[in-house]
Amino acid sequence: MVREVYMPNIIVCYKWVLDESDIRINSDLSLDMSRAKKKISEYDKNAIEIGTQIYEKDGGTYHAVSYGTADVDKSIQDALSRGPEEAIWVKDDNAGDADAYVTANCLAGAIKKVGAFDIVLCADSSADVSNQQVPARLAKKLGVPVVTNIIKMEVTADGVAVVRRMDDVLEELLVTGPAVYTVLPEIAQPRFPSIKQLMGAKKKPKTEVPVAELGLSEGEITPKSKTVGLKGYV
Repeated sequence: MVREVYMPNIIVCYKWVLDESDIRINSDLSLDMSRAKKKISEYDKNAIEIGTQIYEKDGGTYHAVSYGTADVDKSIQDALSRGPEEAIWVKDDNAGDADAYVTANCLAGAIKKVGAFDIVLCADSSADVSNQQVPARLAKKLGVPVVTNIIKMEVTADGVAVVRRMDDVLEELLVTGPAVYTVLPEIAQPRFPSIKQLMGAKKKPKTEVPVAELGLSEGEITPKSKTVGLKGYV
């Protein structure tokens, strides 16, 4: 008996953030971000890479999803050059004030625009806020489980086999059905896109979705918390 090949529908979420190496701490511990450029969060690059490895090995579909202000458009070519075949991003002029609640709602809305999925990949945390709330909130919004702290994952004929790092022990799981997965940095070393990949990314489809088109209520795009100040730590 030949077992049917499993070709997953993969979605990776990523964030366009300030490059922390460009941020300066002033003498009063305030942050000088005036010269900071933006980049895809380093942790998200690991998530994109493992998604690419699975896609290259098992086929299926592979989408990149992001949420942010208009400048997220500048990230699309970089994201697509790393493996995804299509990108969809939610444009929200107020994204700079969004908390994990709003971000998860908007990412869920974008994912629903993509359609059916098997694997939603997220980094364990973002390089800027690092509150580790978005993946769990996203899973709740999508009505699927969340599997965290993953250092290894592989698609098999029976489901997705993962290894989780749990303090001083490792846990092996076999996940069946759609789920959100959060990956730790050691899961995969991101590759540097080649010139050919960067040029090819320009031809891949991308879709901009204004936040107003997600069908979310006013409450769902209103933050539950806000940042009142930032201080450097030395």
